[in-house]
Amino acid sequence: MGRHIQFAQSEEGLMLTPFHLAIHVTDLEDARGFYGGVLGCTEGRSTETWVDFDFFGHQLSLHRGTPFATTNTGKVGEHMVPMPHLGLVLALDDWRALADRLEAAGTDWIIPPSVRFEGEPGEQWTMFFRDPAGNPIEIKGYADMAGVFAT
Repeated sequence: MGRHIQFAQSEEGLMLTPFHLAIHVTDLEDARGFYGGVLGCTEGRSTETWVDFDFFGHQLSLHRGTPFATTNTGKVGEHMVPMPHLGLVLALDDWRALADRLEAAGTDWIIPPSVRFEGEPGEQWTMFFRDPAGNPIEIKGYADMAGVFAT
């Protein structure tokens, strides 16, 4: 899938920069199959205990260990979603392509691909699922990226 984020100035003049997040996974080979194979992320450096991925322009480091505990305490619309969770924002066309890949891979959805806040400021498409280690991930898609911070 390649890079989806272009590092450019926002309307406020701020430069978007990549984040780095390190989380635990139970099995590095399962993680490679999911993040590299299903999500299409490019693998970076690795050792016997961790692997880095280009997570859509961000650095995601997966270390072998016990994943963080989550609870379904995040109320979003009618859904209670796992907190904390990793999230990503994509342009809608990229979001749709990723949703198709996840659907083809037989993803067990927490929230299947759907639209929320339709017709309102911040209208977004969302999908919520877990990686093979149980880490919750939400991917949002916007037709207009200016909507990410709309009020």
